[in-house]
Amino acid sequence: MTTREHDSSVYEQVQESTEFQELKKRFRAWTFPMTVAFLAWYLLYVVMSGWARDFMAIKLLGEINVGLIFGLLQFVSTFLIAWAYARHAEKKLDPIADKLRHEVEERAK
Repeated sequence: MTTREHDSSVYEQVQESTEFQELKKRFRAWTFPMTVAFLAWYLLYVVMSGWARDFMAIKLLGEINVGLIFGLLQFVSTFLIAWAYARHAEKKLDPIADKLRHEVEERAK
């Protein structure tokens, strides 16, 4: 067996393991709903900007209007999602990924 065949069989074994399947499940369970939520939030901003101009033009404080607040909240939500994902990954994904990485490194020796 060549090194390349050995490496691919190690990766295939890991990919078929219950730990790897659990890692994928946890990743998807968080990222898919969060992606849908973020895209819906962004689409709301775009739709409101195009079809609810009077609402978006309401001034809240001086020249600051609802549209500007919505736009700034896009940045805030992006950073909050990144922070929340980092916490999720640290608690739920990294331990499994570290274990799998160590297994692959041991098998590859």
